[in-house]
Amino acid sequence: MDIDAIGTETEAVEDVFLAQMASGEEMSVQHFRIEPGATVPKHDHHHEQAGFIYDGEATFRFADGSEETLGPGDSYVFEGGEVHGVENRGDEPFCGVDIFAPPRTDPDWGEE
Repeated sequence: MDIDAIGTETEAVEDVFLAQMASGEEMSVQHFRIEPGATVPKHDHHHEQAGFIYDGEATFRFADGSEETLGPGDSYVFEGGEVHGVENRGDEPFCGVDIFAPPRTDPDWGEE
């Protein structure tokens, strides 16, 4: 899939790319690509977040120290306020789609 077909990419933190696909009054849809070796720091937000993975594999990390590795065909839901982060420990980009309710703009991970 060509990221340009999805929308303009933003590099949220080093080697983590986001692109808004659609946004409405009550939700937004965002594409993500996390390059090998890249990490999304642990964070939380008031948005409920549902996601689907279509390529690659990565490990989600939680506030209690637990981890779960997800890959193609897997999906997930985070409640608002649930602390989570992601690390791509593999050799391929980790790609998928997130839905946020209420709508979410670009995150402030780089400011933490």
